[in-house]
Amino acid sequence: MSFRVTVWGCRGSVPTPGEATVRFGGNTPCVEVRTGEGALLILDAGTGLRRLGAQLEWDAPLHVLVTHLHLDHVEGLRFFAPFWHVETELHIWGPPSPLHSLEERITRAFSPPLFPIELTDTPAKVTFHDVPHEPWEIEGVQIEAKPVSHPGPTLGYRLSVNGVALAYIPDHEPVLGVELADLEPEWISGHALAEHVDLLLHDCQFSESEYPSRVGWGHSSVGHAVEFAQRAEARRLVLFHHDPDRSDDGVDRLVERARDLWGDDSRDAPVAASEDMTLDIS
Repeated sequence: MSFRVTVWGCRGSVPTPGEATVRFGGNTPCVEVRTGEGALLILDAGTGLRRLGAQLEWDAPLHVLVTHLHLDHVEGLRFFAPFWHVETELHIWGPPSPLHSLEERITRAFSPPLFPIELTDTPAKVTFHDVPHEPWEIEGVQIEAKPVSHPGPTLGYRLSVNGVALAYIPDHEPVLGVELADLEPEWISGHALAEHVDLLLHDCQFSESEYPSRVGWGHSSVGHAVEFAQRAEARRLVLFHHDPDRSDDGVDRLVERARDLWGDDSRDAPVAASEDMTLDIS
């Protein structure tokens, strides 16, 4: 086994607790990635991060890779248990901005009146990193990050180890005003990150009928998610970032549509991400 992937939150935009979302979950994005050698990386810091932190045992530096700074992807940081331990060494990686540092942008969420405690008063040793333009390595995992199409500076991530790769692109609108089929791969947002990966976790917030009224919002329809995965020749597609207004039954219908679109492809049929889902990639 090269990667074990655990989903702690996969809902988009805002947490949605309740009877209608109990199967797929209502927490916002957070994914735990472990290697067979024991390395740990955390993708995004939505409200699912609180659940992860409540059961996490750690004795080494922690690394959180943030795709972008919309609140649903960082609001779990304030309630992440390791943040409140003096022995914690925490590294937060995120998209660079020409206007403000990553620390300055995240500090806004740790200051009154939004939060009673300043970031500088938290006990953990926290280091902020602008994601580099070139691939880099953490704990033996090769990481590549590239900007993808979504409002504000937004990244997708590709993680590789021992010849196995996964891509995490939770907020993504691959094309605007054109058809994917009309574009060469180099003109498709995020294609290089997802190409030939063993697992692709990808935005699927909208149905095909919903998408035309939401063009430019930065999210994919189920049709775009499937076509993007197939153009990238990803082996397995996991639908992610479920719309806050979509019930579990509604997610089931998107999965059915995704499988119809997937057709007779010999690769694994698409599934929807759900809280506590664990995927082993080897």
